[in-house]
Amino acid sequence: MRFSATIINYKRINMLRLKNLSIVESKEELRKIPEGKVLINTIYAYSYVVAQKDTFFADALRNCDYLMPDGASIVKACRWLNAKCQPQERIPGWDLFMTEMQALNNKAKRARVMFLGSNEDVLTRIRERVAVDFPSLDVVTYSPPYKKDFSDDDNLKMIQAINETNPDLLWIGMTAPKQEKWTYKHWDKLNIHCHVGTIGAVFDFYAGTSKRAPLWWQNHSLEWLYRLIQEPQRMWKRYLIGNPLFIWNIMKEAISHN
Repeated sequence: MRFSATIINYKRINMLRLKNLSIVESKEELRKIPEGKVLINTIYAYSYVVAQKDTFFADALRNCDYLMPDGASIVKACRWLNAKCQPQERIPGWDLFMTEMQALNNKAKRARVMFLGSNEDVLTRIRERVAVDFPSLDVVTYSPPYKKDFSDDDNLKMIQAINETNPDLLWIGMTAPKQEKWTYKHWDKLNIHCHVGTIGAVFDFYAGTSKRAPLWWQNHSLEWLYRLIQEPQRMWKRYLIGNPLFIWNIMKEAISHN
């Protein structure tokens, strides 16, 4: 990874700029990620908007090893901005999850996958489904306390759980921007050798506690609308306020000289 999460003077760092980001351009590139300790994040309209005011989150996205375009809005904005990276397609966290799980399941007689995040009900459902879908994979789970900010003791326990498990694949699911910031902050303390993906809602999708949009909605770039209809109280601010802010910030970026 291209960073060390030490003391940084954020006042000297520009906010996140889509046209300067290194973004995965295709699913084929995703399949070619080398082995070893690698951090994979996603970017979509909401995370881009949040990163305009959250400097630590912006830095976490900017400096991960691979950043995936999880949203048609990101793909289209990169084209409109003539960004340095031109993703050919949307690559949602679900695709990352299934690609990595299938590859590990096919490669190893036995391998260990760790899920850090969510609650025990979701994690139990994940363990049960993985046993059927990916029989070569052993699952270890850890449910962190449900709170806005983790204590030093909480963080230490999570780090210790990861290092003691020494997984062959690690998934972090705490929702954005919490999951990206936590992983970025503690990256140097994770003594692991595997791919790490921050995939948030995929935990619930895979567990079946939340329903992913049908293919028609996905193919027409309307998965956001489906989620808004399914969970209006939780999602209204993200989409009804976040989407216009995304357009506004992209327009500002287009006329800027940075």
